[in-house]
Amino acid sequence: MCIYFHKFNMFLALWHHFFIPLIYLTTCNLSVHKSSIYHIKIIHMKAHLKELGTLAIGLFSIMACSSITKETKPIAHDIHMENQTGDTKQLDTATFGNGCFWCTEAVFQDIKGVVKVTSGYSGGTVTNPSYKQICTGTTGHAEVLQIVYNPSIVSYSELLQMFWYSHDPTTLNRQGNDVGTQYRSVVFYHNETQRKEAEFYKKKLDEEKIFEKPIVTEIVSFTKFYPAEDYHQNYYKEHGSEPYCMYIIRPKLEKFKKVFGEKFKQ
Repeated sequence: MCIYFHKFNMFLALWHHFFIPLIYLTTCNLSVHKSSIYHIKIIHMKAHLKELGTLAIGLFSIMACSSITKETKPIAHDIHMENQTGDTKQLDTATFGNGCFWCTEAVFQDIKGVVKVTSGYSGGTVTNPSYKQICTGTTGHAEVLQIVYNPSIVSYSELLQMFWYSHDPTTLNRQGNDVGTQYRSVVFYHNETQRKEAEFYKKKLDEEKIFEKPIVTEIVSFTKFYPAEDYHQNYYKEHGSEPYCMYIIRPKLEKFKKVFGEKFKQ
């Protein structure tokens, strides 16, 4: 979600994502409510953008979280470890980092068996980091989702399947136009069972060459999770009519539902 001004060469490739939003921004004269995330982003970057005008601010606001995952082979089959055991009467937790959490939160929120999804930060050294600190790429934290789920309805293996399909796990420290260690692909395991499943699944995906390149996803022990600021939570549900949600998140979500539609709540 942090903005990298030297990435203008991505503009042509992403033109179809911005053409309609730009018309929208032009006709609406970018009427931004004070509580909007766009307002917050503009505050953080106003020193760089004040001379560019209203339209440029709108463009950069949309580019801020763009992460265009390339087409990969669908992970259309389940990969299971044999003799899996576990108490399915209790809720469990999964923690994934797979790019901009505005997008990935929308993917997991309505999955059957998922009780709660919280966007936040994990894996770094800074205590209670702010979004502004995360954007520097120096905290060691990744943008992650903390997913509380009922394993009797959706298994950890199924969540892993969705995790790897929801982003490009072959690009190191980036997702599309989002670049930095905060966007790295990472699984934070909470116990040995999760570690073994994640490593097993990753190995199988590489062996079967589901992706054109080797998977670079980190699989590391969970230590601490810091919830992101309130304005990041439920972002798609709260801002579904805004250009970024309409033209970036929604197409990704629709693509995801074509593969995992039966897993979604009614």
